Amino acid sequence: MFDVSREEITGGSLSRALLYVAAPLVVQQYVVVLQQVVDAFWLGRVSEEAVAAVGLAAPVLGLLALGTDIALTGSQVLVAQHAGAEEDAAARNAAFHAVLVGLVLNLAALAVAYVFAADFLALLNPGETVVELGALYLVVVLGGMVFGGMSDAIEGAFVGWGDSRAALVVNVAVVAVNVALDPFLVVGWGVPGFDGYGVLGAALGTAAGYVVGFLLAVALANTAFTRFSYTREAVTLRLDTLRDVLEIGAPKAGQEGGRQTARLLMVAIVSGVGGSAGLAAYTVGMRVSTLAFVPAAAVGNAVASVVGQNVGAENPARATRATWLAAGVTTAGLAVVGVVQLLVPGLITDVFAPSLDGDALTYTVAYLQILAVGYWAFGVIYPVQAGFDGAGRTQVSMVATTLQYWVVRLPVAAVGAYAVVLAVPVYAAFWAITLSNVAAAVGVAAYFYYSTDRGLLDRAAASTGADGDADAGAAD
Repeated sequence: MFDVSREEITGGSLSRALLYVAAPLVVQQYVVVLQQVVDAFWLGRVSEEAVAAVGLAAPVLGLLALGTDIALTGSQVLVAQHAGAEEDAAARNAAFHAVLVGLVLNLAALAVAYVFAADFLALLNPGETVVELGALYLVVVLGGMVFGGMSDAIEGAFVGWGDSRAALVVNVAVVAVNVALDPFLVVGWGVPGFDGYGVLGAALGTAAGYVVGFLLAVALANTAFTRFSYTREAVTLRLDTLRDVLEIGAPKAGQEGGRQTARLLMVAIVSGVGGSAGLAAYTVGMRVSTLAFVPAAAVGNAVASVVGQNVGAENPARATRATWLAAGVTTAGLAVVGVVQLLVPGLITDVFAPSLDGDALTYTVAYLQILAVGYWAFGVIYPVQAGFDGAGRTQVSMVATTLQYWVVRLPVAAVGAYAVVLAVPVYAAFWAITLSNVAAAVGVAAYFYYSTDRGLLDRAAASTGADGDADAGAAD
């Protein structure tokens, strides 16, 4: 089931190829979100400070874990392009280098967090308790990310090869561990006299899942379950391949770095005008909105692989059609999700954070409604940016995200929250998020149309084919 060959990706039914690659990824992404939802669910039963601490730590965690983005993107795009060109040895070697990148960069991030996390979080002035809890969460989760980064690199290779089932299996295992441990570790559920470890418990459950996921990914990469597997010949250090992984992955890290830094500043703005109540609302909204854009992110992953393989096989027109088809279907689906959230924000808040009351409850309900208005934009942003990524033009996504966050979101939030007189200043920050998503969707779609009309994917296919010929000649 959902097993699709490279021949089907590059020459069969396009809708079937997208469906078969995307379906396991949609499930995988929802499984990953379940991990975040479970954390929010149990921490929402601990305290407002616990919820706020994880919300404060989340963008810092994303910033420090950029090595994982480099490893995953470099692995997926290079493996997809080599697979499309039928260069299997080069694909496996690229995946090996991506694992090394994930290991080294996440070890460096862990060291930085251990030394500087508390001091950095204190700069945002969320309160002493929130800082202590947030720093603890960061260090423990980043310890797990050392393994999670290597696991993501292997999963990127699976998806780039066209086998998204293996990535799904790994992520199910990661989240199953977290879901099983959280009730006990966070609130001491089922154990009389034990109240759990709160935020530390949530971090320990997450880290344990990453370790299990890495061990399973290694096992799958050495079995017949997936068509992609490592070989002894693949474990050979080549500086040119290492450079390729970094060149493809670095713009993605720049994209995520800009995004996470902007999110940190958004946390500062929200905390500054809304206090812990505003930060709690921001955290709940972030978790809930993740449920909405999961299908778009998963479809985007599928598009990157399908486009990458078709670029490698020199089928640029098919790569373009895949991008627009995925964007159209995903946008329509997310518009429906937005309508549902717009109608029942109170019910959603009660499910995710029943401990909230007063301003925190009011802000959360309002934020969920504001977010819902722009959900459709995720359906454009992720698949279309993935179209650029699959062609190896990851710098386009980096620039688009930079404009989204730094030219639209932050200025609108700052001016609205501090310079414009509003009854509830924190609402300006919430609206800035939705407006920036809509602006990004319109802008990236227009630029993709402009670029492909002028031969962007044709040039990428020609370039990949020339590189493939050179690699094949070197191998011979």
